[in-house]
Amino acid sequence: MKRAIAIPLFLVIPVLFFSSIRAQQKSDLSGAIKPASGIGDYNTPFNIIASESIKIVLDRIKDYFCMETPFRVIDVKTKVTITDFTKPVQDADFDNGDHNLFNLWTYEMGVTYSGMLKAAQITGDRTYSEYPEKCFRFYLENLAYFKKVDSSFGGRSNSYRPLLHTKTLDDCGSIGAALIKIYKSDREKRYLGIIDHIADHISNKQFRLHDGLLARESPFKRSIWLDDAYMSVPFLAQMGSLTGNKKYFDDAVKQVLLFSKYLLKHDKRLYDHGRNMDNPNDPEIFWARANGWMVLAVCELLDQLPQNYRGRDEIVENFRIHIQGLTEYQGGSGLWHNILNRFDSFEETSSSAMFVYGIAHGINMGWLDQSFASVAYSGWNGVSKKINQKGQVEGTCIGTSLEGSEVYYYQRPTSIYAAHGYGPVLLAGSEMLDFIRNQKHMPNK
Repeated sequence: MKRAIAIPLFLVIPVLFFSSIRAQQKSDLSGAIKPASGIGDYNTPFNIIASESIKIVLDRIKDYFCMETPFRVIDVKTKVTITDFTKPVQDADFDNGDHNLFNLWTYEMGVTYSGMLKAAQITGDRTYSEYPEKCFRFYLENLAYFKKVDSSFGGRSNSYRPLLHTKTLDDCGSIGAALIKIYKSDREKRYLGIIDHIADHISNKQFRLHDGLLARESPFKRSIWLDDAYMSVPFLAQMGSLTGNKKYFDDAVKQVLLFSKYLLKHDKRLYDHGRNMDNPNDPEIFWARANGWMVLAVCELLDQLPQNYRGRDEIVENFRIHIQGLTEYQGGSGLWHNILNRFDSFEETSSSAMFVYGIAHGINMGWLDQSFASVAYSGWNGVSKKINQKGQVEGTCIGTSLEGSEVYYYQRPTSIYAAHGYGPVLLAGSEMLDFIRNQKHMPNK
């Protein structure tokens, strides 16, 4: 094995896996441009990745959030800071920044908090975990005031509406999973009421199909969104771990298996974004971030689910099928495209980071073969180039509905203020650090 002189072994990327690149397009895909077929076609080379270089990228993102999050309550009409919390102000809200990136209670921030906690765990740097801890404390400390605002002026469209008037999985599942992780660390008892509220919504109030699959009544009357795997399963898995009540594990397993039943397309080994259950001719659209949500959801579940639990083996097998499919659609830069099987759609950062995390984590946990290492390396090389010097993540698709036309997905814009990209990059970089240091990808280990 060749490696740079005087560089410690754990900083060196093996170069023996070039032959394992899974970039060969299946012949039955019509209308798709073929991906790169070998190492010579890649414009992101397999160069050495040092742990220090990954930490630099993670630090940029962390510092961006820590320095830019305002942590103040304002009158959104006048932009004046509110300091008297005895008098409810109708238009009170958090200062979320000019582009609403720093809203403390959203599903995107739930992923960001989880990424920060993962980074703290892997790097040992407490400044990462201090950020979500501060965010949740700030949210909790102002809860009583915003309850007054809500009761005085009705359901306001502010940062507390998702908690005080929970209606969807987006309002509670992702952020709730992050909150449980924080609670496990600091045991702040005041969080328990919020956690129980979220558990009640997901288990008892959220719309479901006849077989128990969590679903939505928009944009169609009976809509399955693959996104909802992440908006529910990580929370259910964390609740199972927190309470020891197997009903949460059972529901989490059920959700993953049912999403696979309806949306995993075995001919392509990819997941359809969603399905209008009342349209038998509903088109298949392989939106990248939806596939990423499923990867993250499965990893979160398997991390918490006891060994030999009923359904676990099937979930692991479907995960392997899915990852194998994803590797076949990786683009020449190491990134994946917004519509996975349409190589004329743009390369998308958040989903690419999700896939890098899932592959690296899968190898680290023994769910995936080590030959996938080169896919993770090239993926991280591509993702890391999307983090600018300020710590902003470029190339992230903005929020996306469930639509029946690929044109919609082609035309979605990207934005550095799409918060969907930050948590996945934190997760991917942290897992790659662990991957390199463990050397589980090395031959003959």
